[in-house]
Amino acid sequence: MGALQGFPPVASPDARLLILGSMPGKASLDAERYYAHPRNAFWPIMADLLDFPVDLPYAQRLQALQSAGIALWDVIARCDRTGSLDADIVKDSIKPNDFLGFLAVHRKIEHIFFNGAAAETAFRRYALPTLPGRELQLHRLPSTSPAHAARGYAEKLAAWSAIVALPKI
Repeated sequence: MGALQGFPPVASPDARLLILGSMPGKASLDAERYYAHPRNAFWPIMADLLDFPVDLPYAQRLQALQSAGIALWDVIARCDRTGSLDADIVKDSIKPNDFLGFLAVHRKIEHIFFNGAAAETAFRRYALPTLPGRELQLHRLPSTSPAHAARGYAEKLAAWSAIVALPKI
């Protein structure tokens, strides 16, 4: 696969929390959509939590997130990767997204939720050091990837319910 470019953020100006993946997989990059792999649990979980039909058109799913104050992005802007797995990412090739600029515009974001351990690890290593003085609550959630089969859907849904349990600003 080689050099890859991620997607721009999906965020309304009043977003209050940010969900971060690491880098889109091949199915998502090919479809030019976040979480496009048919077995990824992200959209079914969001549909259950935010009460919208899971088969809603992609643009309307993104709108449902934004209406709920949820921003969506990835930690990595660019990297080299030979497959779809996070383990295939060439560490020396990682270029993080501009979180300093993003969070300067989206000042209400205080909570960042990571879609799995790889996203959290990459954020702590490549992005957090660029954010001095910014108070952020960081939360790791189980990966929605089909590669993370250690937890079933119900267990993932229960963990992900933390994003709707936050008090509204």
